[in-house]
Amino acid sequence: MKAAFALIVLGLFVWFGATLAHADSPIARDLPPGLQIPEATRSGPNFDVDRATEAYLNLLSPEQRQLSDNYFEGGYWIQLWGFVYGLGVAALLLWGGISRRLRGIGRWVSPRPLLYTWIYALLFVLVFFVLNLPWAIYTDFVREHQYGLATQNFGGWFGDALKGLVVSAIVLPLVLIAVYAAVRRAGARWWIWASGIGFVFALFAMMLAPVFVEPLFNDYKPLREGAVREAVLSLARANQIPTDHVVEFDASKQTTRISANVAGFAGTTRVALNDNLLNKTSLPEIKAVLGHEMGHYVLNHGLRGTIYITLVLTFGFWFTYRLSDWALARWGQRLGLEDRADPAALPLAVAIISIFFFLATPLVNSITRQMEAEADAFGLNAAREPNGFAMAAMRLSTYRKIHPGALEEIVFYDHPSGYDRVHGSMLWLKENQNNPTASAPLPAAAAQ
Repeated sequence: MKAAFALIVLGLFVWFGATLAHADSPIARDLPPGLQIPEATRSGPNFDVDRATEAYLNLLSPEQRQLSDNYFEGGYWIQLWGFVYGLGVAALLLWGGISRRLRGIGRWVSPRPLLYTWIYALLFVLVFFVLNLPWAIYTDFVREHQYGLATQNFGGWFGDALKGLVVSAIVLPLVLIAVYAAVRRAGARWWIWASGIGFVFALFAMMLAPVFVEPLFNDYKPLREGAVREAVLSLARANQIPTDHVVEFDASKQTTRISANVAGFAGTTRVALNDNLLNKTSLPEIKAVLGHEMGHYVLNHGLRGTIYITLVLTFGFWFTYRLSDWALARWGQRLGLEDRADPAALPLAVAIISIFFFLATPLVNSITRQMEAEADAFGLNAAREPNGFAMAAMRLSTYRKIHPGALEEIVFYDHPSGYDRVHGSMLWLKENQNNPTASAPLPAAAAQ
């Protein structure tokens, strides 16, 4: 555990130094509040999609665009080093004998497999949290502050991290008990059973998270009265989405990002808008964002996405089964591991499945990006706010690289790029030039 303590101390020094640097050089990155409509996007016989798209892209200053590119491209390295860090934690747990000692504690409490597996899993969650803490401090707190995307102080951030730990300590041991029971009963076919278990738990998570988990981190209350509420309710009713739970939540205490979602499953569906979206944007933008989110609901992306990812997870479990059996035969005795049903071998399984998902990143991102593109198209047709959607895409592009290369988008993007979203909005507008927002005498941005 001395190594773990050293990692934590190192992480705190990194956080402290970076926080001081941030305090001396604050970053202003957001676009101004309200809808901007460049002159090149106005309706007319000479409307040009590419010119209109470029006019929106030029709302970002060169400095804002460079800042966005730096943040997003830095995320590519974050993925790589996070993967390497995770492998290092797994190696420490295995070769340092920590995992074996956790199993020993579990068996000292009870010889029954279900109970000692639960105790091991609970201790594993706690130890992994401690070992991963330095990396989490840098990626989720320090770096977000450096780029002006976070608003919490360290105490607030760490409090949320502890809440997440409590949730993980309740849920993950239950999942692992079920998976290890499948390993003991199904033998070499455990990976098939584990995939089914993953699917069932994912459905329960979709249903229960809006009710029991998300309120732990933010305050949810009925959406404030006014034009926004009426527009959101009207859009929901028009698309046959339940309107019993339309809420707003205080994300501004944590982040500067705008967001909304339609979450839940089997009676727990809830339409939620964060306060940044309500306070920083215009009604056309809000309608466009909600149209997109409602598209996920109407197109059943929650269930479809769970099915698609479960299929990928099935291959991941098969990959883990093949490599873990080989690794146990080669190093198991040296590491004090017994067989595939030994919970002490969990770090080995975690390392192997993390390798699989690292290699499968383009596939997983492409699955998600395709559903996001479908929701974009639905939202444009439902909300009929192309300028609102283009403006919202530009706000997101203050921290997402706006115009990646084709291969870059396939590998790293789980949403369509800002360029694709603005271009799609302008394509829609060209075919619907009687759009009331685009034709209204609103204050326009400077001619492009």
